[in-house]
Amino acid sequence: MPSAPRRIAITNALPYANGDIHLGHLLEVVQCDIWARFQRLRGHEVLYVCADDAHGSPVMLRAEREGISPEAFIDGMRTRHLSDFQAFGISYDNYHSTHSEENRELVERIYAAVGDHIRRREISQLYDTQRQAFLSDRYVKGACPRCGAAEQYGDHCEACGATYSAEELIDPVSILSDSRPEQRRSEHYFFDLPAFTEVLRQWVDERIVQEAVVHKLQEWFDAGLQQWDISRDAPYFGFTIPGETRKYFYVWLDAPIGYMASQLNHLKNRGREQEFEDIWKPDSDHEVYHFIGKDIANFHTLFWPALLHAADMRMPSGVFVHGFLTVNGEKMSKTKGTFILARTYAEHLDPEYLRYFFAARLGAGVEDIDLNLGDFAQLINSDLIGKLVNIASRCAGLLHRWGGGEISESLHDPELWARIQAEGAGIAECYEQRQYAAAVRRIMACTDATNEFIQRHAPWQLAREPGGGAEAASICSQGLNLYRLFILWLKPALPKLAERSERLLNIPPMQWCDGEAPLKSHRIRPFEPLLVRIAPEQIDTLLERSREDLLRTA
Repeated sequence: MPSAPRRIAITNALPYANGDIHLGHLLEVVQCDIWARFQRLRGHEVLYVCADDAHGSPVMLRAEREGISPEAFIDGMRTRHLSDFQAFGISYDNYHSTHSEENRELVERIYAAVGDHIRRREISQLYDTQRQAFLSDRYVKGACPRCGAAEQYGDHCEACGATYSAEELIDPVSILSDSRPEQRRSEHYFFDLPAFTEVLRQWVDERIVQEAVVHKLQEWFDAGLQQWDISRDAPYFGFTIPGETRKYFYVWLDAPIGYMASQLNHLKNRGREQEFEDIWKPDSDHEVYHFIGKDIANFHTLFWPALLHAADMRMPSGVFVHGFLTVNGEKMSKTKGTFILARTYAEHLDPEYLRYFFAARLGAGVEDIDLNLGDFAQLINSDLIGKLVNIASRCAGLLHRWGGGEISESLHDPELWARIQAEGAGIAECYEQRQYAAAVRRIMACTDATNEFIQRHAPWQLAREPGGGAEAASICSQGLNLYRLFILWLKPALPKLAERSERLLNIPPMQWCDGEAPLKSHRIRPFEPLLVRIAPEQIDTLLERSREDLLRTA
């Protein structure tokens, strides 16, 4: 373990308040939560926060359709999001909203600090005369100007992959009113991003992001960074720009500042407000990490660090980018039932299973992860039930029968214990580097060795022999000591199974250092089922329910 605890602030990307949490969101949130839990187990001081991304036109329009105020809509959605995260064991220290006074305060503070880098100029936009609103790219459809494909949005073509501006669409139509928009001009505010090109190059050179992201950033640098439009015209749900009445900060300006606002809210409520300033000063000894999807890498690796630098605040210590989630080899589909909401999943399957599946598939790269539901069930039944829990179920019952439920004073095979226990350092390094799949492979290899040890000695047979009960209890004691190690090593990924196992073993919540020595002369509780197998019909029911849920809410 490091000689001194680190102080670490961690965030994952803010989920948009316009919709429910689905399994794609959970890929990122679980990945981040595993890392946060691991750092806490190592004895580090962790502040893990997030918030609902509450602003923007989609929120305003959704609230309008539901006949409620945007404030009422985002409050209800935040409650739903929190419930979903709690079901999946997400260990936020604070979960806030970007529509908060802390965020307004910080947005205006940072905007004032970067004033010398703000530019104003007129731009041309599509305008819906019926709705009296400027249209963002996602609210315009038309034919692709490159390949001619119909029904394409105003930012990119799903048929040929081309990117363009909404003004280039052929026969554009506003999806808000089905009318043809017209061109209008409006003055907007811009952040002078090109002025920070060299600062960003140096920051990236410090290995802040993965190699694949470095290559993408290099493409943007080579093409030349553009000024960033940070304003939107009314009607819009967000914070008004100081000195204006009908112009608002673009949601992507205040969304990442929402990370800071959630920290500030948490620390203020605990009388530790000065710590917030310590985190964000340029020479801070805190570490700040973001976990984000590859689709928003430009915001977190260009605009966000440049904005912080311009405001004389520290830049992130690391931005960890991940890929997308596919289901059964395809993009999540509503018609096939594979667009699965978090709460629908939690009603039918143990959230621990999904956490384990993600851990078993995630590396430190940006590759997509495929949730093949057949492979998912097989992995859970094989690894968690057949290998891991099998050790506890075999050994605990026999230990109560032949050893009075008390773990022996000495190890039956000290060499096996030492060999497996030595794996802990490498597993810790895998977690530190976010190589979760590698950590899981190493742990499962250790469960294989333990099951082989138990099978070879067959304590259930040995106990029937005259005087064999004590040796059988000793074998089972070693099995449970090794099980304790595996649960400790998997605790970042499987916190609820860890709680159940700690209860079985009759021990307090484990820290990483507890893996240094075995339990001796220690009484455990009677065994109770820890996990159950996934039956094929559970998967079928989950998919059918997902289709029904999405049809009902469409």
